[in-house]
Amino acid sequence: MKRREIKKRPMADTVLASLEPDEKEYRELDSDGLYLRVKPDGSKSWQLRYKKPDGKWSWLGLGAYGKGDHQLTGEQARKKVRELRDGTVKEGSILATKRALKAAEIEAANNTFEHLAREWYATKRKTWTEGTAVRTIGALEKHVFPVFGKRPYNGILPMEWMEFLRGMEQTGIIEQTSRVRGMCREIYDLARVTGRAQYNPLEGLHKFLLTKPVENYAHVPLDELPALVRAIRSYPHATDVRIGLQVLTMLACRPSELREARWSEFDLEAGQWLIPAERMKRRREHLVSLPRQAVELLRDLNNITGTYPLLFPGRSDTTKPRSNTVFLMALRRLGYEGRQTGHGFRHLASTILNENGFDSQHIEAQLSHVKEGVRGVYDKSTYLEQRRVMMQWYADHLDRLAAGNVVEFKRA
Repeated sequence: MKRREIKKRPMADTVLASLEPDEKEYRELDSDGLYLRVKPDGSKSWQLRYKKPDGKWSWLGLGAYGKGDHQLTGEQARKKVRELRDGTVKEGSILATKRALKAAEIEAANNTFEHLAREWYATKRKTWTEGTAVRTIGALEKHVFPVFGKRPYNGILPMEWMEFLRGMEQTGIIEQTSRVRGMCREIYDLARVTGRAQYNPLEGLHKFLLTKPVENYAHVPLDELPALVRAIRSYPHATDVRIGLQVLTMLACRPSELREARWSEFDLEAGQWLIPAERMKRRREHLVSLPRQAVELLRDLNNITGTYPLLFPGRSDTTKPRSNTVFLMALRRLGYEGRQTGHGFRHLASTILNENGFDSQHIEAQLSHVKEGVRGVYDKSTYLEQRRVMMQWYADHLDRLAAGNVVEFKRA
């Protein structure tokens, strides 16, 4: 049988005997640091991975696999490992010390899914915003580590991942399930490209899991936008939130970019907002042209929060921004739960600007949607003058919608 067809560990002797060789030698984990080595010629032997006194990892041969003299079946090999752990092996063995057994335990700990996942997290963390980092490790600690965290990652089978993810789906968190699946697939990719795993057990699972539209991007139909704009402009609960929603509507920025913004990023006299690279999704500065209406709103907001570094300082801790749900909750209070989100304003702006004949490159530059690679070389001032004209038109268009005097037409 092929190694990818293994369904249970420790492996039964029928499985051990039927494992087929590959073009290259490979080791298949059985249990507790015990591996079966299979050579291209079909010969099989047992090996235990352990750490030497100098701290380097090494392999200890335990004997050939089989049922004859000087050979070990699966149960016999596991018994030998247990003897090594119990310190009952005869004198003269390389591992006849508790220190060596402790090293084997450390090896087992380093082979766990949680250890691999935290290594992946540490590698990716430097490219994420603080919010993304918190959400990612939080999802792993809440959903995955309690189930698979202490298990050797090479011993978790595709069917087990399938059952786990379907269990998450049944709780109704389909979008979260998709994100968790993507994280875990990347974690196994790290093991694969570093030579610690031969295949990814989550590859292809998405074909058999549920999907649904991403609610983060929900937005109202265009014919309902005038009512939404009017509702936002009359939001009664908090002046700073009302201003934030209006600015978010007309700038088509990401909600986090506005919520975490600092006054030092704005030049209201020039009508510009320079978002620093560390707060941008693509990790590069982005210059936003502010229409006249946005400048007026920001001046009003400055009268409220201008004494703080942040535009939207938290209520209990002004050194931190308001909750990442502040705009979403405001839209819910207005009766738009599930129908409009902060991110959805980007889609509305893109649709309206495209339908009214504005250059798609100017729109993509405004949204900071730039392709990677040579064609995606980015200058924060790209099409700045064109974007200034475009976004002033869009702010004026929203005013006309609110007033109810829009005549639909297509720009040439």
